[in-house]
Amino acid sequence: MARWCYRHRLVVLLLWLGALFGLGAASSAAGTNYANVFSLPNTDSTTAYDLMEKAFPQRAGDTDTVVWKVDGGAAASVRDEAVRSRIEPALEEIGRMKGVGEVTDPYAAQGAAQISRDGRIAYAQITFTEQANAIPKELIEDVVDTAQAAERDGLQVELGGQAIARTQEPPQGTAEAVGVLAAAVVLFLAFGSLFAMLLPIVVAIAGVGTGLIGTMLLSHVTDVPEVAPLLGSLIGLGVGIDYALFIVTRHRRGILRGMKPEESAVTALNTSGRAVLFAGGTVCIALAGMLVMNMRFLDGVVVATSLTVVLSVLAAITLLPALLGLLGMRVLSRRQRRRLTAAGPEPEEASGLAARWSAYVQRRPRRLVALAVVVMAVLAIPVLSLRLGATDQGNHQESTTTRQAYDLLAEGFGPGVNGPLQVVVEGDAPVGLVDGIRSTEGVAQVAAVPPANGVTVIQVVPTTSPQSEQTDRLIDRLRDDVIPKSGAEAHVGGVTAVFKDFASVTGDRLPYFVGTIIALGFLLLMVAFRSLVVPLTAALMNLIAAAASFGVLVAIFQWGWGTELIGVGKEGPITSFLPVIMLSLLFGLSMDYQVFLVSRMHEEWVHTKDNARAVRVGLAETSRVINSAALIMICVFSAFVLSGDMEGAMAGIGLAAAVALDAFILRTALVPAAMHLLGKSNWWLPDWMEKRLPHLAVEPKEEATAPAAEEEPAGAGRASVVHGYVRTADGEPVDGAAVTLLTKGGRQVDRVASLADGSYIVSVPAPGTYLLATTAPSYGSRAGQVVVTDGPLVHDVELAEGEVDAAPRGGGVN
Repeated sequence: MARWCYRHRLVVLLLWLGALFGLGAASSAAGTNYANVFSLPNTDSTTAYDLMEKAFPQRAGDTDTVVWKVDGGAAASVRDEAVRSRIEPALEEIGRMKGVGEVTDPYAAQGAAQISRDGRIAYAQITFTEQANAIPKELIEDVVDTAQAAERDGLQVELGGQAIARTQEPPQGTAEAVGVLAAAVVLFLAFGSLFAMLLPIVVAIAGVGTGLIGTMLLSHVTDVPEVAPLLGSLIGLGVGIDYALFIVTRHRRGILRGMKPEESAVTALNTSGRAVLFAGGTVCIALAGMLVMNMRFLDGVVVATSLTVVLSVLAAITLLPALLGLLGMRVLSRRQRRRLTAAGPEPEEASGLAARWSAYVQRRPRRLVALAVVVMAVLAIPVLSLRLGATDQGNHQESTTTRQAYDLLAEGFGPGVNGPLQVVVEGDAPVGLVDGIRSTEGVAQVAAVPPANGVTVIQVVPTTSPQSEQTDRLIDRLRDDVIPKSGAEAHVGGVTAVFKDFASVTGDRLPYFVGTIIALGFLLLMVAFRSLVVPLTAALMNLIAAAASFGVLVAIFQWGWGTELIGVGKEGPITSFLPVIMLSLLFGLSMDYQVFLVSRMHEEWVHTKDNARAVRVGLAETSRVINSAALIMICVFSAFVLSGDMEGAMAGIGLAAAVALDAFILRTALVPAAMHLLGKSNWWLPDWMEKRLPHLAVEPKEEATAPAAEEEPAGAGRASVVHGYVRTADGEPVDGAAVTLLTKGGRQVDRVASLADGSYIVSVPAPGTYLLATTAPSYGSRAGQVVVTDGPLVHDVELAEGEVDAAPRGGGVN
């Protein structure tokens, strides 16, 4: 398929453009129909919500609030004629606007409860005819402008509510644009080429664009919450850019090592492309684990994010090879093209900082394991105080009108007015129930609404804020003590009760969810890498990363360490459904890095059966691209602080922290150090399991070029390797020594350069006798025969300064 896409690149491009414009036209015509279904089946708050819909079907629209306060002298009051003459005309004008259903103001006959006891603060409620996301933004802006036009010196007017909050959102796409721009800078620094930089971004935009448009269309046939497209674009941009980065990196490396562009692209898709398919599958499986939670709200999130990931993978394996075909050699920078023409292909080895770090990890595994565990444990400490709940407009920045309206209501009427509870009763409410609620600790006000359609609603205002633990305890008292004692069949509802139920259900089902995604990830890695220890290590690392990232999340958003600084407002509890979404994304992304890292190690292990070398070479050759990919994801995720959505900001910061810890501490230090300590047991799998497990090639080894048939050594058979170390007479490693393997007829079979620790490995096409020549600047050269049998050959080379010797040193069959 990769070759077909490469050769028919214009057809592929036209198909993708047609899909984008076609879906875009369909979504423009159909619009969106997002449904914020926060209810949970079989919970008390859901039952209360259903009864309230039965009682008041006409109150389907969003209700927002206009709050005003007078700041004059002690005698100043909102009842003063000077205040009323400014506020009442504004409210009347708002009430006449098309799309506004009702305005209840404190100056009406029954509005006394909407004026504070000291007379300095009052509020009016505006009920729209539609829910917040369906109200035209122009109407909301007109309401805000009309209300705030009544302000004067000594009279403050603020507005709150879901619809009003929409006027404070940054322009749509701001977070995505900032994330893409930051990713472009990282890609340019990594590639040094404008065209190579653009490839992952174009591929990611194509995948995310089609995914988001598809999500819009799906919102008409299934419940998709409004936050789902935001999460879809967040994860889609991250994985889309990363997946394209892995393939483009492999393609560029192939060209630099002498392959033709078409063959390099096909090889990159057949190797890294397979790993991308596998990694995308693991992300989708982790996302599908959310279905175990049996929350209707999360089903739409699974649909949106999985669709975006699938289309991002599809773009990487179809659109990307087509773009590679258009660019040809221009995927390299001009400097790289000139160097390739002048000096020829590069040797097949990893060098530089990555190789030196890999060698250091091998020398100091215990120290690194201890240091990494301590760092992750310290970061995980805050998770012990994790509290799930709901964010509201009290968490907005202090400069916003929604936050100031929230604070004014709390100042004038008590903090509980921002999150009233509804006790819903079928039929008439018993007198004992109302009296019992009124005398309950933590209740500030109680008002029973006259029965409607056979349902009575008792409005309960707590003394504490919606996010307070005391409010949670009040809900428990009402449900467990007050209502049962009254003998009534009643249910406690309201936004605060809904999110409390969400937190409770999440806590109960989270272990099953985590167990499911860990088990599925374990099975996939076991099949891919033929090992029990590797997937166990991955599962443990995922749990460590989750604990540390949630610790960072708690410290920032719950403890308030820097919330105002990064522009996300006031601290509060962690949104109750966020752990499920974050864990799904985190486990999927962590599995990606584990696949890309361990697949290279596994390839080396299969060829050499040398665990130390496998871990060292795997880390040296993948750490740079993993770290670049992680840096891109961190930029993309962090940019979602600008989304204007608290849940989006939490998810962005949490995932950015998780990716940073996973890539720079776990996969770069802790995982390889632990694998060095575990030795050959990393690759242990019982024989009976080996025979029964299906075979799944994640990233097959590129086929080595064999010598001409007439030059093949006698006894030609299975391919193998020669590996070892190049050292001086004092035992110091020689970095950059050229190691060449030749047939007896003088044909070059393989040529590499030694790594920072002096290690090298050359491929052998078949058992037999070969000539191994080693040279290095400032040192002499050595050459000698090596005899390779059925297994890898360990052959160390010692170089002396200024000496030429044809006799080999050391060696032996492993």
